[in-house]
Amino acid sequence: MLTLDIGLLAVPINRALLLLSFGVALLVGWLSGRRRGGNPEPALFAMLFGGLIAARLGFVLQYAGHYADSWWGWLDIRDGGFSLGFGVLGVLLVGLWQYWRRVALRRPLLLASASGLLLWLALLGSLNQLQRSQQLPDFTLHDLQGAPVSLRGDFSQPLVINLWASWCPPCRREMPVLAEAQQRYPQVDILLVNQGEQAEEVRRYLQREGLALDNLLLDPGNRLGEFAGSRMLPTTLFFSAAGRLVNVHLGELSSATLARDIAHLETQGSL
Repeated sequence: MLTLDIGLLAVPINRALLLLSFGVALLVGWLSGRRRGGNPEPALFAMLFGGLIAARLGFVLQYAGHYADSWWGWLDIRDGGFSLGFGVLGVLLVGLWQYWRRVALRRPLLLASASGLLLWLALLGSLNQLQRSQQLPDFTLHDLQGAPVSLRGDFSQPLVINLWASWCPPCRREMPVLAEAQQRYPQVDILLVNQGEQAEEVRRYLQREGLALDNLLLDPGNRLGEFAGSRMLPTTLFFSAAGRLVNVHLGELSSATLARDIAHLETQGSL
C-alpha cells in the first residue's frame, strides 16, 4: 500500500508515517514535560521545519544543474526532491541548538525527539523493505494500436513505469520531462502507462500537446495502480532488470528527482 485513502483523499503513506512519528514525539514531549512545567512543542516544530528545509536545500545542491534554468524550481517542492541524509542532519543541528539554549526542557526534548526520529526511521525502513519485496506483475497491456505488450516478456532492461492520465495536471506537467528522459536514459525502458482512458482520448491529448512518446501503453482497468496500492496520479515505479521493485515515487517528477531515482537503480546494481 502506497497511499492512505481517507474518503476521496489519497495521502502518501510515507508522509502519513512522518506525521504519525511527529505526533508521537509531541505526545512524549508533553508527557515528560508536565513534571517540569514546560512543553518542548515549539522546539519540536523548529526541528521539523529545520529538517525539511535542510532536506530540500541538500537535494537542490546535489542536483543544481537540473535547476539552473529556473530559480522557482528550488522552491517548487511538488517534485518531492528531499535528501534524507541532509534532513536528518538538519533535525539534529536544530535539536542541539534547542537543547543548548533551553536548559529546563532538555530531558523532555531529548526523549521526544529521539522517540519520534527513531520511530520514523524504523517505519520508513519497514515500508521500503515491504515495497522491495514486490515483483513486476505478469500483465499484458496494449499500445495505442491495440497490439499486446507483456511487461515481463517484452522488456529486458530495468523499467521505469509511470502511471498517468490526461485529466491529471501534475501528470501533464511532467510529460516533457519523461519524453526527454526516454532519450537521455537509453539504459532503462521508460513506460508511460495511461490509467483508465481509451486510446482515442490519449491520441487527442498527445496531438493537442504536440508530444511524441515511446512505450506508451493503455491500462483501462487501472490494474497497475491496484497492484501498486496507489490511488495517486502520477505514480512512478522503478523495477530492476530482474523484475524487483526498487523504488516508488508518488507525485510529480522533475528532471532532478527522475535523475536521482534512476541513479538509485544504479546503486542497487540494477543496470
